[in-house]
Parts: sequence; C-alpha cells; structure tokens
Amino acid sequence: MSETEIDFASLLCSRLCHDLLSPVGAMNNGIELLADEHDPDMRQRCMDLLTESAKAAADKLKFFRLAFGAAGGFGAEVDPNEAKLVIEPMVTSSGRTALDWAVPAQMMPKRAVKILLNLVLLANDTLVRGGTLFVGAETRAGEQEIVIQASGPKILMDSAVREALTGQLDPAAVDTRTAAAWMAHKLAVQDGGMLQLAEPDDEHLVIGALIRN
Repeated sequence: MSETEIDFASLLCSRLCHDLLSPVGAMNNGIELLADEHDPDMRQRCMDLLTESAKAAADKLKFFRLAFGAAGGFGAEVDPNEAKLVIEPMVTSSGRTALDWAVPAQMMPKRAVKILLNLVLLANDTLVRGGTLFVGAETRAGEQEIVIQASGPKILMDSAVREALTGQLDPAAVDTRTAAAWMAHKLAVQDGGMLQLAEPDDEHLVIGALIRN
C-alpha cells in the first residue's frame, strides 16, 4: 500500500470516527447519569437514551462497513437489499427524511454498491431540513446506472464536495469532508465510467453515475 493510499484510508477512518462520536458520547453520558440516578422515571429515560444511541452507533458502523470496508463477502457482487438495510435507518432515523427506493433486487457489482452508498451518504448530508431521498439503479449490458436525487426545503452541498465528485478537486486538498466524494468519483471513472452532478438548486440535487463493469 502506497503512502497516498494510507493517507486516504486515514481520512475515511477520521470520517467514521467523526460520525460515531455523537452516539458513543451520548452512550457515555447515559451511563454516567444512570450510575447517579435513583428516580425510576429518570432511569428509564437514561435507558431509552442508551438504547437509541447504541442503535445509532450500530447503524452507522454497518453502513460504513459496506461503504468503505470489505463487507458483502468476497464475491464480485452484492445483494442490493443488503445496501438498503444499512441505508434506510441512516436516512430515516431523524424522522424528517423519507427513502424512495427503486433498485431492482438482482445482484449488483460490489463497486457499484460502494458508489451507491457513498452517493447516498453525500446526498443525505445535503438535506439539512429533511425531505425525500430517491435511490434508483438500472443494469444494462455491461453497464450499471445509478441515480440519487435529494429533494427538500433546503439543499446545501459544500463546494469542495462538488469538486471532489466531479474530479476537479486537487488530490492534495482531499480531507475528511470530501473523502467519500473523492472515493465515489475514483470508483465511478474506472474502465471509462463517469459521474455527473446536475447543478443543484435550493430544493433539488441529482447525482448520476454510469459504471462500466
């Protein structure tokens, strides 16, 4: 593994740690409160906090394991339902965002699933006030098409993330904010594929990927 690959892996690890900090910290706080609390109602609230935070941490770990790691087995293809199982809780947990899933049940190349997951992560981050996240995919001869659309009352995407998605960001400038976008771009353009980002407005964002197997 080259020094560049090690640096990039460290950025993905930093993103994972950043996203886990909140639920793990909440669990720590809940345990501390539970140790000092004797009121039954307050103890139940502490237990509810622990349960909710533990689930959030587990959901994030499952998502990142498939998006960044080697989950999905050692085969070349992954069942897209496995991707849906990790996407749905991450998207809908806030209660403000709905998932619209239009991905056929047939097996997908592992690379395509990783691209889909990373694009979902990025699009979901733009829905600062919630909304709807549409995830679609279609398989044609030797090609996989993916479309992610975020719709909501307020769409915000960092300009550096846009540049990373479209391959315009200087590799030296990739950081924890842009690592997932850079990874999605690099995976998509292999073997002549492409990744496109429609110019977003305040309420809509569309990302498309064409992956050649």
